Amino acid sequence: MEGGEKRSQEMYKEIFSYFPNAKSFVEDEVRHEHELINMIEEDKLKYVGSIVLGLNDALVELTGALAGLTFILQNTQLIALAGLITGIAASLSMAASEYLSIKSEQSKKNPLKASLYTGLAYILTVLFLIFPYFLFTNLYFSLGFTVFNAVVIIFIFTFYTSIVKEVSFKKRFLEMALISLSIASLTFIIGFLVRKFLNI
Repeated sequence: MEGGEKRSQEMYKEIFSYFPNAKSFVEDEVRHEHELINMIEEDKLKYVGSIVLGLNDALVELTGALAGLTFILQNTQLIALAGLITGIAASLSMAASEYLSIKSEQSKKNPLKASLYTGLAYILTVLFLIFPYFLFTNLYFSLGFTVFNAVVIIFIFTFYTSIVKEVSFKKRFLEMALISLSIASLTFIIGFLVRKFLNI
């Protein structure tokens, strides 16, 4: 519906030169567009901060952990199990932290719902990131697949939030991707150094 409103605005702008009174129609279309956006009452939008917290933490922490574990453990099944245990523990921790955070802020958001959104976003991201290690035996293919999955998650979520929040998609996508992939690269290097100097 919003797309339809934007197309109407473009059409009215084209006829300005012929009909100056059309400007009032464009103003109406802009007002209608904002009214449509404000009608969106999705629960997910109210708790988008909690979802971002779960997603972003899982992306940064688990992509980094899997990169480090890939170099140290050298076994996809062990990496998957270690990643799963780490991810479940971290998702419970993040959910509890979000609950306490919202409770202490005394905001209008429901602390239980916020913590559920955070924990659920975290655990779903964890499962999506680790499944290549359960499917494939090649370490570096699994890690590459995981990094690809991380970029896909960032792309989809950034696209969704950039539309509903009317913010720049490109800036948010590049920022999230850069942070997640930088942490993964750094942890991979740490894993390499640990394996090399500790002779594991």
